[in-house]
Amino acid sequence: MPVGPHGGLRYTRVTMKTEIHPTYTQAHVRCTCGNEFITRATREELHVEVCSNCHPFYTGRQKLMDTGGRVERFQRRVAKGRLAQQRAAK
Repeated sequence: MPVGPHGGLRYTRVTMKTEIHPTYTQAHVRCTCGNEFITRATREELHVEVCSNCHPFYTGRQKLMDTGGRVERFQRRVAKGRLAQQRAAK
């Protein structure tokens, strides 16, 4: 191995492999909100769930995504607790 002027290893010229990278072409992106745009990617067509038109960070709107009625279940549990406290206080 060649040694540099300060004692460290000196790297010699290494050729990179050719034809190992995928082709990088124009891609048509479709979002679930209906937005479509063109960008560059290794695939010709991309389907995404969230884009800059519908993401809360970019739009400033916050969406409450209630999965499985969790908010209602929590509210019922809190109401039960308050009712029990009121009964115990009497």
